[in-house]
Amino acid sequence: MRRLVLLRHAKAEAPDPVNDYDRQLAPRGRTAAAGMGEWMAGQGIVPDAVVCSGAARTRETWRLASRAFDPAPVVTYDDRIYEAAAETLFEVVQEQDSDVFTLLMVGHNPGMEMLVTLLAESGEPEVVDLFQKKFPTAAIAVLDFEDVPWAALEEKTAWLSAFVTPKHLGIKGE
Repeated sequence: MRRLVLLRHAKAEAPDPVNDYDRQLAPRGRTAAAGMGEWMAGQGIVPDAVVCSGAARTRETWRLASRAFDPAPVVTYDDRIYEAAAETLFEVVQEQDSDVFTLLMVGHNPGMEMLVTLLAESGEPEVVDLFQKKFPTAAIAVLDFEDVPWAALEEKTAWLSAFVTPKHLGIKGE
């Protein structure tokens, strides 16, 4: 099985006075990022590789979430993820090495939400229902695929096995 885990960056500071790319996390975003990392580790979701947008808020989200793993998975920063459309994100996924079975992507909306819609054929009914309501900051979507190489993945072939938000987990950080 291949597993794609999508983590939307945690709550960031308002855009002024810095540009969007350089925005840091707000205090509640820092809490959420750390908590979502703990949730992943507690669920046994340990990425073999991480690909992360180069934006400051995604880098900080991963830095805080990664503290839940020992050792932290190797991360690659890829600016194509910043403000990317679902199709671009899918291309990044398809480029991953075949020895990666669990891939974590840390990115931005609306691309992350659109990628789930592009890839998920179905899922647990309560998970799909929660996903369809909102994809808030620091939310995590877990997509499971048959064991085919990343390059061979096709649209509408994933099972949405989990979707969690900080609020859903009782983390004061959404």
